[in-house]
Amino acid sequence: MSKPLSATSRRAFTLIELLVVIAIIAILVGLLLPAVQKVREAAARAKCQNNLKQLVLATHNYASAYSDKLPNLLTQFDQPAWPTTQGNLLVYILPFIEQQALWGIISNPNGGGSNNTGTWAVNVGIAGTANGQLQTYTGIKPFQCPSDNGMSNGYAANQINGWAGASYAPNFLVFGSNRIGGNWGYTSELPAYTIGNIPDGSSNTVGFAERMAACQGGPYGTGGNLWTGQMDNYWGNVNWAPVFAAQPWGLSWNLPPQVGVVWTKNCDFSRPTSPHPACQVGMMDGSIRGITASVSQATWQNAIMPADGNVLGADW
Repeated sequence: MSKPLSATSRRAFTLIELLVVIAIIAILVGLLLPAVQKVREAAARAKCQNNLKQLVLATHNYASAYSDKLPNLLTQFDQPAWPTTQGNLLVYILPFIEQQALWGIISNPNGGGSNNTGTWAVNVGIAGTANGQLQTYTGIKPFQCPSDNGMSNGYAANQINGWAGASYAPNFLVFGSNRIGGNWGYTSELPAYTIGNIPDGSSNTVGFAERMAACQGGPYGTGGNLWTGQMDNYWGNVNWAPVFAAQPWGLSWNLPPQVGVVWTKNCDFSRPTSPHPACQVGMMDGSIRGITASVSQATWQNAIMPADGNVLGADW
């Protein structure tokens, strides 16, 4: 007669064993989380660097199309219906970052003004018109850094459902230091150089840098970086225009970039600002560099000034 099968006895985890398992899992998560965050930051930084490179390449392609001329930082158009209509550099390079359709909508050949090529004009920034609203609300992926905490679904975080933001800005000293007069006390901001005659050389001159889409809580109040933003040329207002190293009001135009920035705290809109540990900048030759907080003011100033004749410091 066969023996009946006995039920297999199972011992449950003791409380101490369960706590040990939980502690081991917590340690593993604690070890893995920084690695995951580093991978994410590296991917976001790589995307940011690629965006900056595309902006510099678009500038070079613009120059190739228009007799080596650089795009204007800002152009004032004298239009009867809107005498202060302006267009900035990020608008001008739309056709060179695969945004021909948007450019075709906001370009206005009958606007009465032209850029330095004399071939077309732009009618932008007029809220309430179909073209103005389209360009104002349209987010442009190459203008957006994945790590920009001042950006929310394509908008500047302090302009939700308002104006679309940008995470990058051109250097005023390269693209806009040649000012010309206009109606109503306004001026246009034109480059003093072509792509081939930047005095200090394209590899020694910063063309673009990160500038977060929203800026608030710093010493100069609220501002931001809007890709269709316009500069009040008469008063030198750069709170919302995509530009850095402009010099109104004696702001901190020549101070090094702020890094590791949270947009709601201590953000200076007159300087490049970055959420990364190092601010990404695009040199005029197309190379990309990360500028840390250790760079000196003298070195940074030499890098953003295209014609000072100074050698970049050893901390560059």
